[in-house]
Amino acid sequence: MTETPSFTAHNGFRLPAIGLGTYRMDGEAGAAAVTAGIDLGYRLIDSAFNYGNEGAVGAGVAASPVDRDDLIVTTKLPGRHHAAAKARTSIEESRFRLGLDATDLHLIHWPNPRVDLYAEAWQALVEAQSRGTVRQIGVSNFLPAHLDRIESETGVRPVVNQIEVHPYFPQTDALQLHAEQGILTVAWSPLGRARELLQEPVIIEVAEAHGISPAQTVLAWHVARGTVSIPKASSPEHQRANLAAGSVQLSPAEVDAITGLGRPDGRLFEGDPATHEEM
Repeated sequence: MTETPSFTAHNGFRLPAIGLGTYRMDGEAGAAAVTAGIDLGYRLIDSAFNYGNEGAVGAGVAASPVDRDDLIVTTKLPGRHHAAAKARTSIEESRFRLGLDATDLHLIHWPNPRVDLYAEAWQALVEAQSRGTVRQIGVSNFLPAHLDRIESETGVRPVVNQIEVHPYFPQTDALQLHAEQGILTVAWSPLGRARELLQEPVIIEVAEAHGISPAQTVLAWHVARGTVSIPKASSPEHQRANLAAGSVQLSPAEVDAITGLGRPDGRLFEGDPATHEEM
């Protein structure tokens, strides 16, 4: 099993630097891939209500012989469930579908600022944590103003903000802010536009210097920046390769060169949290 470095939040909560993304991994094949990943060494499994695969993830976790206490299973509260009563039910339903006594890490998937119920959803997560049905709580795609508001209204700071981060969209300011506040940054779509990104000369040059693949190079870049990445991988070969990237150490110059690939239009889609609405 590959040993993966970890990062620590403001309250002592720790996440491994590389987790297993499960978007579009569902059914028996998805469950089997989750079990295989855990057997290879993954201890962070990322899911969401809107992925429609909490059942498969839960089945994959249940089928693994690894001690339940060693695993961190993440899911996310969808935008249509931000209102207090709906949020409480959604949180409970996610736990039931996952088949867990408690959700290890529950996030608000998007702030949906036009609807403006994300503070209400955060309060529901705070209350679920106090009941013990959720162990740790965080957010996804939140901007600094959103983070400030939920903490000022509840006195509770998220342990995680899961945001889009990859070399085309490095989010340097967000990472710095999170680090200052002890909020762990989890990168979704950590490989970005993989087909294009993995052909970048700087990525290939660094990969060749370390004898690793371009994808491993990008994941090592995330680790070097203190960012948790959750690449999706269903085959054992890709799962093993992604985990192995956690042990690769890039030089500061290599990290800076890859960060230099950032673009003003680097987002994968029109997913600006200031305007994007996810139901």
